[in-house]
Amino acid sequence: MDEIPALQHPVAAAADLGMGTPSARTPSSTKRLSHVKERFIEALLFLAAFSSVGITVGIVGTLLYESSSFFTHVSLKEFLTGTLWTPLFASPRFGILPLVTGTLVTTAVALAVALPIGTVVAIYLSEFAPSYVREIIKPALELLSAVPTVVYGYFALQFMSPLLQKVLPGLPTFNMLSAGVVMGIMIIPYVSSLSEDAMRAVPMSLREGAYAMGANRIITALKVVYPAALSGIVASYILAISRAIGETMIVAIAAGMQPNLTLDPREPAATITAFIVQVSLGDLPHGSIGYQSIFAAGVTLFIMTLIFNILGYILRKRFREVY
Repeated sequence: MDEIPALQHPVAAAADLGMGTPSARTPSSTKRLSHVKERFIEALLFLAAFSSVGITVGIVGTLLYESSSFFTHVSLKEFLTGTLWTPLFASPRFGILPLVTGTLVTTAVALAVALPIGTVVAIYLSEFAPSYVREIIKPALELLSAVPTVVYGYFALQFMSPLLQKVLPGLPTFNMLSAGVVMGIMIIPYVSSLSEDAMRAVPMSLREGAYAMGANRIITALKVVYPAALSGIVASYILAISRAIGETMIVAIAAGMQPNLTLDPREPAATITAFIVQVSLGDLPHGSIGYQSIFAAGVTLFIMTLIFNILGYILRKRFREVY
């Protein structure tokens, strides 16, 4: 009887017939290619991270370099303790306190509007609103942050100031109160959106535990969910503070742009950002002491923002919850 030949693997059979082997990468070449791809992606990610650090260093370096020439003509003591800011006058004075108080007062008014309203909206959207209501209200709120700030400025000047004058007779047209109120309306989405995201990230088990102990929805929201999400909520507050301090057009249009050392929000005043805009749009020659004053003001604004961010980091670290 003839023997039946054993079945061969198709590749081996093809090799016996002289057809060769199909092209395929060896394990070593595949591993090498994968390693190259990973290194390339790592390099791109490092470049993206390093670029943000590099840009920040470049901004700080520019501020320090330009302001160093300013402080060769103006003493640091006069700059920090002086009560007159008149860099464009014939006899200039460079006391930054009027600009700092104007910045802090308008920011305080804005936060007095934005933080309570934004927090209440966040609690409602997170704990009480049906899903279809949340899908309508949240995008509508976020549209507020898309409105150009110059529009908010003229809204404060043409609508908010006349409205407040009916409540506060004698209120000047240009004042920090109307600018701060409108600025607070503008930053409500920063507080409400981020705070709502932080609250929705709280595990449902905490809510269920509160309900099991007899708490109602409002007590659960205020006594359980809000403290548990406080780390993210504080982050939204710090972002709102930084946004309010750095706001330019609203205060430049509605606050008056008059350096005035006062804590009364009903008075006109100038902020640091408004002064920078005023000088940048003027005809001061580059390198003059008046032009260099904007960099000294910029350093002051940067330090104020840095302090608030450091405080925010400390608070987030203190109240961070681990689940």
